Amino acid sequence: MSRKQPFIWNALSIFRKTVCALPHEKAVALGGFLGGLVPRFTKRKFNLAAARCAQVLGVSEEKASNIVMGSYRHFGRGAAEFARMPIAVKNINRLIRVHGEEHLRDAYEKGRGVILATGHIGNWEYAAAWLANNGYAINALGTDQRDDRITKLIMDLRRAGGSKALGKASDLRAMLKALQDGEIIAVPIDQDARKKGILSPFLGRPASTPVGIAKLAAKVGCAVLPGFCIRSADGVTFDFYILPRLEGRGGTAYGEDLQTSLDDCNDKISEYIIKNPSQWMWMYPRWESVENGDFDDEMRN
Repeated sequence: MSRKQPFIWNALSIFRKTVCALPHEKAVALGGFLGGLVPRFTKRKFNLAAARCAQVLGVSEEKASNIVMGSYRHFGRGAAEFARMPIAVKNINRLIRVHGEEHLRDAYEKGRGVILATGHIGNWEYAAAWLANNGYAINALGTDQRDDRITKLIMDLRRAGGSKALGKASDLRAMLKALQDGEIIAVPIDQDARKKGILSPFLGRPASTPVGIAKLAAKVGCAVLPGFCIRSADGVTFDFYILPRLEGRGGTAYGEDLQTSLDDCNDKISEYIIKNPSQWMWMYPRWESVENGDFDDEMRN
């Protein structure tokens, strides 16, 4: 059941109106500034994220704090960019440089559907907008928010960018239909799947990983391509890297072996996080179910 969140909704409405009234560069800068203020009001969450970063990357507490602060600023910029989607989409080809489109084009033209496997790194919303405005049918997955108005706003902004708002990542039937129609589904798999997932190394540490992409690939024979839209040094433009399709090991089709298929996908996501650590969502407890002991039996075997 939806619960109204008037403070958050009103703050989002003011933020959206403000960034839409500003030039793009200033709007993004404002988002980054505001994102950098958030840790002042959520110190405990910031400290937990910094400790997580230090432990996983093996860096000092000071460096980890700088990485996590960069992450807050990055996602503040991303919030401003997403809020401006109806405006920014007109210039999406100026904002994004694409590397490896030939991999996607080859898979897409086969007509069996494509899963773009990604994570909460860089700007996945702009990647989807680029795809939608360059001849690709792209479906974006989402999660219901506590306030239905926020859920609707997210879906409306994605549609403004040209994406189809598919619904929840757990809706395998809708995902299957999109793939059978030869379309693309962008799927972030860097979230804790808890007991519904299987253990797979993520940044070198066992993490419960969603199995949906591997099961869908095995069922319909669609291609799975990792893709990451990374913020460039200027803070405003992006490099969208589309990697070659993942192949199964030992001559098998991707997805037939759930374990190795997810391991290989997590390896690619981990690689891009290590290269761009301040663009990943360290505030999210990626390893929580493992740390809480949900997989102790599996890890002992």
